[in-house]
Amino acid sequence: MLIRFNKPYGVLSQFTPEGRWQGLKDHIDLPGVYVAGRLDADSEGLLLLTDDGQEQARIADPRFKMEKTYLVQVEGVVDDKALTALARGVTLNDGPTLPARAQAVAPPADLWPRNPPIRERKNIPTSWLELSIREGRNRQVRRMTAAVGLPTLRLIRIAIGPYHLRDLPTGTWQQVA
Repeated sequence: MLIRFNKPYGVLSQFTPEGRWQGLKDHIDLPGVYVAGRLDADSEGLLLLTDDGQEQARIADPRFKMEKTYLVQVEGVVDDKALTALARGVTLNDGPTLPARAQAVAPPADLWPRNPPIRERKNIPTSWLELSIREGRNRQVRRMTAAVGLPTLRLIRIAIGPYHLRDLPTGTWQQVA
């Protein structure tokens, strides 16, 4: 069994709640499924769960380099210099990243509201980019955008390999296979 879940902001990638964060059990009541990969509590979007250990490893293990795609709202204006740096790979405190696919995109028209809303500054614009990576380091996308001068305000994973978020409402899940 494979489940796709649109993880809301404030939910951990584990079934047990912790501190101020909810756990998956508040949204998914299926015995025997496990998370394939992680998504930070302050990130949103596609999370896959499965009851198949081999499938879980294939999705989550960085050796398989399954591409993960994100919509990222950043503080500042995405320019060619930042996109080129992301596409070449940036150097983080734990070493260089693999090259990424990066492009500026229009603000998503059909995006659900985030609770709580992102911080907005009167004199600093925000913009959106689509970023695809094949690694999975801790908070990697946030660190990559910060390294090119574009701090992440909102991070939404929209795809993992062939699996897409598409029109799945936030906080809901659907069986894929």
